[in-house]
Amino acid sequence: MSITAQPFGETAEGTPIERYTLTNAHGLEAEIMTYGGTLIALRVPDRAGAFGDVVLGFDTLMPYLGEQPFIGALVGRFCNRIAGAQFTLNGTTYQLAHNDGANHLHGGPHGFHHAIWRASERPSSEGPSLELHYLSRDGEAGYPGNLSVTVTYTLTDQNALWLDYSATTDRDTVINLTNHAYFNLTGGDILSHELQLDATQFLPIDETLIPIGELRLVHDTPMDFLTSTVIGKRISADDEQVRRGQGYDHTWVLDKPAGALGHAARVYAPESGRVLDVATTAPGIQFYSGNMLDGSVTGRGGTIYSRNSGLCLETQHFPDSPNQPQFPSTVLRPGETYRHTTIFQFSVRK
Repeated sequence: MSITAQPFGETAEGTPIERYTLTNAHGLEAEIMTYGGTLIALRVPDRAGAFGDVVLGFDTLMPYLGEQPFIGALVGRFCNRIAGAQFTLNGTTYQLAHNDGANHLHGGPHGFHHAIWRASERPSSEGPSLELHYLSRDGEAGYPGNLSVTVTYTLTDQNALWLDYSATTDRDTVINLTNHAYFNLTGGDILSHELQLDATQFLPIDETLIPIGELRLVHDTPMDFLTSTVIGKRISADDEQVRRGQGYDHTWVLDKPAGALGHAARVYAPESGRVLDVATTAPGIQFYSGNMLDGSVTGRGGTIYSRNSGLCLETQHFPDSPNQPQFPSTVLRPGETYRHTTIFQFSVRK
């Protein structure tokens, strides 16, 4: 197992960006760069033992610098959506950038996906481990408090990619971090992938994709993934929630105990035999079926990323939580530490 570093280009301001390759004892590889803390490649075997990349990405730095759909990036200071691009904390209203209609999405246009993270190798008995650090200054993107963030990627010899998040602040703020990898376990689109979610409830959304504030049972709806279901089976169902999401773009409320590390999701690709299991300490998981990939983005190897080219399983707190007090709190105060762990575990089915 090893970690190697290589240059991966420079920003427009001339800042060098590095790409780190983590290799475990079985030959799995994860490539992470310091721009956006982005997971740019993840190579795992199929049932025949052939290695292939299972995340969307780009061959060069340039596409990551522009406006693209958060491919592989660490997302913050608040992932997902905040209604009206504002929230009130301790009696003060904070105005954020509008970058999703009237709403604020994934930390805005200058969120963590465009930050340059400081990288260092981290000793670990589990496998190669890379620690990324970023200091988000008070007022950055409209958020209060100096927020010190650390995210550690570890590629274990059990063929799992661990993401451990932590953060502290010197002033009351809100925080919700995730990784925005688009997975595709076989190539082509993801409609034939099978998905299972450990969630009996989901968050219904309004026309602007903001949760309406209630938890709704998945039973007898296209949102029921309690048993493994082909993603394409109901993605075009005559259902208000599916229409609003243009497919799936919703948060599922995980059944596990609050704060506990528990199984959240399983994806199986029959063509390749690859299986992805997701475990997390977060209370929710956003399943996004790549509905807004429209063919305008060309990815690795000249592949055009069109609708349903990849799927996201974004472990996180609930969207718009700062404006919806009935949801679990996303407030972080001085003296507290935000912590969140997500595990992407890979295996094959013969």
